[in-house]
Amino acid sequence: MSEKIAFLGLGNLGTPIAESLLEAGYELVVWNRTASKAEPLIKLGATVVEDPIEAITTGGLVFSVLADDAAVEELFSMELVEKLGKDGVHISMSTISPETSRQLAQVHDWYGAHYVAAPIFARPEAVRAKVGNICLSGNAAAKERIKPIVQSFVKGVFDFGDDPGAANVIKLAGNFMIACSLEMMGEAFTMAEKNGISRQSIYEMLTSTLFAAPIFQNYGKIVAQHAYEPVAFRFPLGLKDINLTLQTASDVNAPMPFADIIKNRFISGLAKGRENLDWGALALGASDDAGLTR
Repeated sequence: MSEKIAFLGLGNLGTPIAESLLEAGYELVVWNRTASKAEPLIKLGATVVEDPIEAITTGGLVFSVLADDAAVEELFSMELVEKLGKDGVHISMSTISPETSRQLAQVHDWYGAHYVAAPIFARPEAVRAKVGNICLSGNAAAKERIKPIVQSFVKGVFDFGDDPGAANVIKLAGNFMIACSLEMMGEAFTMAEKNGISRQSIYEMLTSTLFAAPIFQNYGKIVAQHAYEPVAFRFPLGLKDINLTLQTASDVNAPMPFADIIKNRFISGLAKGRENLDWGALALGASDDAGLTR
């Protein structure tokens, strides 16, 4: 492949994305704050560097998959963006505030580089199966340049226009809807359990009929079986995303009362020591309220 790609951030999601790019034949230079996480990629052909700026090629591409707004803003310093330089493209896959994306896009513009928001809807196993979906927003030419690359690890690519923050709005809306689905299934499965019906049986019936969709089928299995480990998406990151959702809604005077309920579920879960569980453990709140223990 002609494109040399810098890849920054090798967490639960970043690692399978990087693996997919390497398997597709792209040349990757990778960096991660915890260097040991990058070592398995060497066997697949990646070059590992100790400083993120070493990974950057002027005019090239850089993918970032980082935890939150602060991590993205800290890493993409003026020095790093300046090295990315004219016609370089930063593909930011983090779930961050739309306003943060807009500010980052402006900084990139100063140096002739382009910022593309590219949050992905996929858990690690979905990335490996190439069935995830990605949202893009930002400079049109930059999006066309990267589309063939992102198509190597997703099923669907959805373009939401030139506003760098638009894709982040969609990502927050989607994560909010997933969280509401977790709460809904937690309540429904708990009601069934307290009526002597197994969680597994209600899961199997509803997700093969009325709710035969990936979110209900995949997350429903987790909720039915209380399978909140291993962790694909950490519980505290769920609270981070709901806080961002509420702020984004507040900025345009759009009330989201269900989001307030979900926020309090996350806070309650953290108070009960669930910070090391998958965010699917949000559904445990309904079991707690019903006096059930897992």
